[in-house]
Amino acid sequence: MNPDFRVLPQVADDIFEIWRFIADDNIEAANRVETEIWDAFAELAKFPEMGHQRPAMTSRPLRFWLVRAYLIAYAPDERPLLIVAVLHGKRSPRLIASILRERE
Repeated sequence: MNPDFRVLPQVADDIFEIWRFIADDNIEAANRVETEIWDAFAELAKFPEMGHQRPAMTSRPLRFWLVRAYLIAYAPDERPLLIVAVLHGKRSPRLIASILRERE
């Protein structure tokens, strides 16, 4: 566990689903993407204002950061930084907003 950030329990499921989807074709690529996502969490903890806001998706003070095709939703004001979701960026904005509402 990293003391600079924490993840909601559902985030582990998000990452596993991403890994599994990619691993169906290439396990090494899946491992690389998973590592990039975890590395991004640590980087965001150092620089929480790096991401951008999406007020059309959520009224919460969340920020978003893209790693490859995956959107990391996080709460920049939480200490330690709170990772709320990791979702494919091409999902419907309405679906992303719905998932974020469920994770309040």
